[in-house]
Amino acid sequence: MTKKPILFCAILLLGIGIINAQKQLECKTKLSLFHDSVKGKKYDAAYESWLHVRNNCPDLSLAIYADGEKILKHKIENANGEVKVSFIEALRDLWKDRSQYYNSRTPKGEYEAKACQLLYDYKNELGKNNEELYDCFNQAFNGDKQTFKHPKSLYTYFSLMVDLFDEDRKSSAELFNTYDDVSEKIQVEIQNYSEKQNGLILKLENGKAFTNKEKNSKKVCESYLKNYTLIQKNIDTKLGIRANCENLVPLYTKDFEVYKNDGIWLKRAVNRMHHKDCTDDPLYEKLAKQYDEVLPSADSKFFVAGILIKNGKTEEGYDYMLAGYKLLEDNPFKKSKMAIRMGVFMKNKKQYSKARSFLLDALKLNPSNGKPHLIIAQMYASSAKNCGKDNFHKRAVFWLAAKEAKKASRVDPTLEKLVKQTVDNYEAKAPSKEDIFLSGLAGKTLKIGCWINRSIVVPEL
Repeated sequence: MTKKPILFCAILLLGIGIINAQKQLECKTKLSLFHDSVKGKKYDAAYESWLHVRNNCPDLSLAIYADGEKILKHKIENANGEVKVSFIEALRDLWKDRSQYYNSRTPKGEYEAKACQLLYDYKNELGKNNEELYDCFNQAFNGDKQTFKHPKSLYTYFSLMVDLFDEDRKSSAELFNTYDDVSEKIQVEIQNYSEKQNGLILKLENGKAFTNKEKNSKKVCESYLKNYTLIQKNIDTKLGIRANCENLVPLYTKDFEVYKNDGIWLKRAVNRMHHKDCTDDPLYEKLAKQYDEVLPSADSKFFVAGILIKNGKTEEGYDYMLAGYKLLEDNPFKKSKMAIRMGVFMKNKKQYSKARSFLLDALKLNPSNGKPHLIIAQMYASSAKNCGKDNFHKRAVFWLAAKEAKKASRVDPTLEKLVKQTVDNYEAKAPSKEDIFLSGLAGKTLKIGCWINRSIVVPEL
C-alpha cells in the first residue's frame, strides 16, 4: 500500500518536469521569434510572442526587457486613449520587473529617471501635474545620482523646478540648489566623457587607426558631450533673470550667518555671483574671502585673485591664481579648466605669450576641449597688425589664426558652428588670390615674428 503514493508522487513530479520542460522550450522558441522580429523592427509581429514569454518565463533572458521596451514604445506611439495609457503602464511595469529579475543590470537612477520621463512625456494622457512629476524626478535623482545622467531627464528635472518656482510653490533657495545639483552633475558627466575621449584623440594624433569599437566609442562620447553642453546652455537660459543680482544679494545676505562655515554653500554662492556679474557688490568679496578661509581650493584662490586684481594688487592676484593652479596637480581635467582661466586672464592683460603657455597646458591635460585652440586663434588675429614686416605678412597671420581655430572642431564637435563662423571670418581677412599672385609667395613658408613665433605656408594658387 505504501508503494502506491510514492509511485503516484514520482509520476506527478515527472509530469510536472515534462510540463516545465515543454514550457521552457515554448518560451525559448517564442523568444527567438520575437527577437528576430524586433531586429527587423517588426514590433507588431513581435508582440504576441513577446507577451507570452514575458508572462510565462520572466527570468528567461534580458532580451524580454530590452526588446520589450522597444515593442511597448512602438505600441504607445501608435495607440490612443485608454489603450495608450495601458501600454504606458505596461512599460513602467516592465522596468520594475527588469529590476526584480536583472537588478545588477538595471541601474536604479537610470531606470527611475526613464519612468519619470515617461510620465512627463505623457502627462496629459495620465493627468499628472508638475508637482507630482517633480517629486518623481527628485526622488530618482537623490536616490541614485550616479546613474541618473540622461541629458533629457536632467533638463526636465530642472525645468519642472523652474515651473514650480514660477507658480510660487518653490523658494529661491530650492531653485538655486536644484540648479547647482544639476549643473554639477552635468560637469561630472562632461568630465567622464572627456576623459574617455582624450585617449582616443591622442591615438588619432599619433597616426594610429581606430578599431570599430573605438570608432563607435568616439561617436558616443561626441554625442553625449554635445548634448550635455547643449543642456547646460538650456538650463542657464531657463534660470535666466530668476538668478539676477537683485535676487541673489538679498538671499545670500540673509543666509550668510547660517551658512558661513558651509564650504559647499559658499562655493555655490560665490560661483553664481561671479557668473551673474554681481562682483561689484561688497557681499561678493565677503563671500569669496570666507570661502577661501573655510574651503581653500583652486576655485577659492581664483575668486580671491580676481578681487585683489580689481583692487589694483595685480601681482598678488596672479600669485594667488598660480597657487590655486598648483593645488590641482593631481586632477588633469580640473587643472585644464584652471589653465584656461589663467590663459584668459593673461589674454585680457595682453600677455599673449604667457596666455598661450597656459592654454597649451590645458590642451595637454584635456585634449578633447577645443576652446583653448579658439582662444589662441583669437590672440593671433588680434596681433595681426603688429606681427609682420608688411601688409601681406600681417594679413597672413589670419591664415595661422584660421588653422588654429580649425583644430578646435576636430577635437570638440560642440564647437563646430562657432569654428566655421570664426574660420570664415579669418580667411576673409587673409590675403586674396590676387594678393598671393602679386606677392610671388605661393607655396612658400612665411615666418611670423613677434610673440607668435610660428610659420605658415602660403596657399598654392
